[in-house]
Amino acid sequence: MLEYIDINSLPVFLLILVRVAAFFVTLPLFSYRTIPMQFKIGFSFFLAYLMFYTVDAPVIAVDDMFLFLLMKEALVGLLIGLIAFILISALQVAGGFIDFQMGFFLANVIDPQTGAQSPLTGQYFYVFALLFLLSVNGHHLLIDGIFNSFQLIPVESFIPLGEERIADLVIETFNQMFVIAFQIAIPIVGCLFLVDVALGIIARAVPQLNVFVVGLPLKILVGFIVILFFLVLYIALVENLFTAMFDVMQQLMRLFGGA
Repeated sequence: MLEYIDINSLPVFLLILVRVAAFFVTLPLFSYRTIPMQFKIGFSFFLAYLMFYTVDAPVIAVDDMFLFLLMKEALVGLLIGLIAFILISALQVAGGFIDFQMGFFLANVIDPQTGAQSPLTGQYFYVFALLFLLSVNGHHLLIDGIFNSFQLIPVESFIPLGEERIADLVIETFNQMFVIAFQIAIPIVGCLFLVDVALGIIARAVPQLNVFVVGLPLKILVGFIVILFFLVLYIALVENLFTAMFDVMQQLMRLFGGA
């Protein structure tokens, strides 16, 4: 049977609930639009209820500063989830590089998470990575990160948004995202570049052959074959990507906590 929350501790519970709910707005996997809103709200409520009895926070009065604390909690949840989403977007960027070489650049699909168009190969990589995350219980680590955020960022304190190291971390995360995207895409893009070179040589040697008709299906076939052999290396890169994502989330939480 659930215990009742003390009326004096209700502001603390609201702060915890706002941070947890804000996490699920931008956090990878949990922020999918295909997940019903009722489930997100209910899961956030019960998760915040469980965390309420483990978070050591003083009694907070409902005054003029309480509204700013609510805004701070929402900002913390959104930014930590957003920086994780920025890093995992390397899969979409890598897919864009590959689609441009394979001829799929105009064949975009609707991303169910953002509602915007995304590369076909990038969406395949993204779904594959999320399935890998679920298979290794990575979603438990994401929830554990939400819980640890209350140890590093107390609900009664504010965050130093003017800290220069926070901006440096965001810039470094963007750079790391493009580096990982380049590492994922370079084997396939390199093979397709060799196909372009071979087609150029064939066009010079056999002018009667229409390389534009032969080249597009050939590049698609080669692209699929290379992706098939590349999946083993892709798993290792995805594992490094999620490790970097958890590290960046922890670094940002430490900076928000003033560490």
